Amino acid sequence: MTEKTVTPTVNSAGYDVPPELRQSVAITTLDKIWNMGRRYSVWPMMFGLACCAIEMICTAASRYDLARFGMEVMRPSPRQSDLMIVSGTVTKKMIPQIVRLYNQMPEPKYVMAMGACASGGGPFKEGYNVVSGVDQYIPVDVYVPGCPPTPQALLHGLMKLQEKIDRESITKVRWYQKDEIPAIPVPILGPDIIDPRDNAAIREMASRKAAPAAPAAQPETAEAPAA
Repeated sequence: MTEKTVTPTVNSAGYDVPPELRQSVAITTLDKIWNMGRRYSVWPMMFGLACCAIEMICTAASRYDLARFGMEVMRPSPRQSDLMIVSGTVTKKMIPQIVRLYNQMPEPKYVMAMGACASGGGPFKEGYNVVSGVDQYIPVDVYVPGCPPTPQALLHGLMKLQEKIDRESITKVRWYQKDEIPAIPVPILGPDIIDPRDNAAIREMASRKAAPAAPAAQPETAEAPAA
């Protein structure tokens, strides 16, 4: 009769759990517990821009059941949201409001570009009134391709966001650092959209154009010898 050997259980933290405590004690890391709570309690902000918003509404309906991810609570206020789903075409008239809403969201916050228009301009990329990608003004965490993407694609993007949350560490994320997180300057809508972060380059270009041109050097002519 051979004696049965029990192999020790090593958890994710690298510690051995005694056999008599395996049913009542579990050891893990603080990052894993913290991220597990956050990944199932993401609150998207309730707003849409164009046809992609219809697919987002469909994802929240009963057929696809967004509630199984803990994300069915779409908040009408940026103060209570931590996920901005940019669903639709981003025009130059709308980008100042999007940046302002992003600045009002508390940390931690994430941005998802849903559809080809929000990701890179889509079929309106060369249009006079369309921004060629919302990532030119605010940081984007997940891109969902499609025109428009299906509800399954949006669910896949939300799962990718959950995977990103799982990889985050409390000691490295930006919202737990000592330095203050600066707000993104709100673009100015004039004859065209102006990013305040480009003010230095705009002033340099304007001063270069306003500088008077140097007079052209006249060719020297030799004097005729006296008779």
